[in-house]
Amino acid sequence: MTMGANMHFLETEQLLLRGLQASDADGPYHKWMNDAEITQYLESRYVPHSPEDLRRFIDRKGDEKNLFLALCLKNQGTHIGNIKLGPIDFIHRRADIGILIGDRAQWGKGLATEAISALSGFAFNELNLHKLTAGCYTPNIGSAKAFERAGFTREAVLKNHNFSGGQWIDCILLAKFNGR
Repeated sequence: MTMGANMHFLETEQLLLRGLQASDADGPYHKWMNDAEITQYLESRYVPHSPEDLRRFIDRKGDEKNLFLALCLKNQGTHIGNIKLGPIDFIHRRADIGILIGDRAQWGKGLATEAISALSGFAFNELNLHKLTAGCYTPNIGSAKAFERAGFTREAVLKNHNFSGGQWIDCILLAKFNGR
């Protein structure tokens, strides 16, 4: 799905969700992906990221099985994070949602929940998906709460699933079903 850099795909009360563009790799996205605090719960934290690497990543994620969107503040147009739906399994009608709020000044304001809710609505109402899934490390309390406030429930905890900060960390698996 190709969209112009300024064309929004979904709109919420506070956000515009638009297609992530390769040019976004030259903005704050590059700094977020190299910030240890912002990426502490992302699998991408293990390697440094150049703008070129991020442009290639954005290009690869822009296919028919992945929807990769920039989160922008509606009143300013400022890029504050990203959200992804995918890979989408059209046979089993399910997909995963992942989110990053890279702008620390926007943490704790409910924007992740707002974005997750909007993308979930699109996945269920427009794509007719049956189930959405997400996962997060147990210390990532903010992420778990954002998904739960958006209607996701905990399905499982994978014990000692990821190694982080010198210790084994559990992973929470969450899901939301299409209630139509």
